[in-house]
Amino acid sequence: MSDAELNIVTGAYGFTGRYIARRLIDQGQKVKTLTGHPERECPFGGEVSVAPYLFDEPRALAAELEGATTLYNTYWIRMERGTMTFDRAVVNTEILMRSARKAGVRRIVHISIVNADENSPFPYFRAKWQAEQVIRNSGLEHTVLRPTILFGRESLLFNNLAWLMRKMPTFAIPGKGDYRLQPLHVNDLAEMAVDAGLRSENDVRDAAGPEIFTFEELIRLMTREIHPRIRIMHIQPERALHMSKWLGGMVKDVPLTRDEMGGLMQSLLVSGSPPEGRTRFSDWLRENATGLGAKYRSEVRHHFR
Repeated sequence: MSDAELNIVTGAYGFTGRYIARRLIDQGQKVKTLTGHPERECPFGGEVSVAPYLFDEPRALAAELEGATTLYNTYWIRMERGTMTFDRAVVNTEILMRSARKAGVRRIVHISIVNADENSPFPYFRAKWQAEQVIRNSGLEHTVLRPTILFGRESLLFNNLAWLMRKMPTFAIPGKGDYRLQPLHVNDLAEMAVDAGLRSENDVRDAAGPEIFTFEELIRLMTREIHPRIRIMHIQPERALHMSKWLGGMVKDVPLTRDEMGGLMQSLLVSGSPPEGRTRFSDWLRENATGLGAKYRSEVRHHFR
């Protein structure tokens, strides 16, 4: 273990970062995480060292990165809240990359999103593209992975969809429900990320799962496993956003953002590249349906409180 390389994983207390960190640990690598919540209990016990992000102190941030060969960057925000905006997240990514270069980090593996685009009508997808340019212009070896939509045991999205199905007599689908998505298991993404950390070429590539569903197909697949008698209805997208806001007031969360609905309804969560992921959502759902959605999981509570 003493000869193992040091890897930095941002957000190892979160969803994607947790799986990347676990894979590295299982391979005998040393892992350190940068997190916005260093006070929280580490899910890896003493196997991972911990430091705060320190975006406001670039020199101290560079010192925390010293000795690392590879930086796995999952840092991002799902939604804007207060002073934490997408523009701020891009600036923080710039600070992180400059600090990594100063610290002598060799390689970056950056997690973005499929169909990130500078001309996207959705601020989330535009800002993701801007962050990718920061990585490309960092002067460091890099791989940018563009996942579609992630699922796994800790997935807030699929858990909360299941929670709704358990609690409500009806499930509302925005619009026709014929838009598509391509779920990718988080562990498959972690495998791709760690594999990319061993390479030396610069590349940008999609990361997608083996199955493509329309949204209605996916919802009907889930309801068959979770609540077969639930009534499925179609409503106008604007009404769906209003209903989400109402639900958010109940659970003190933001269940759905306008960008998320827009990206979904334009089928932006589908890749045009051959899928690298192997785990089928339909198989995973059958194996995990019993516990899925047992409790609501709040994004706001997790990240902002």
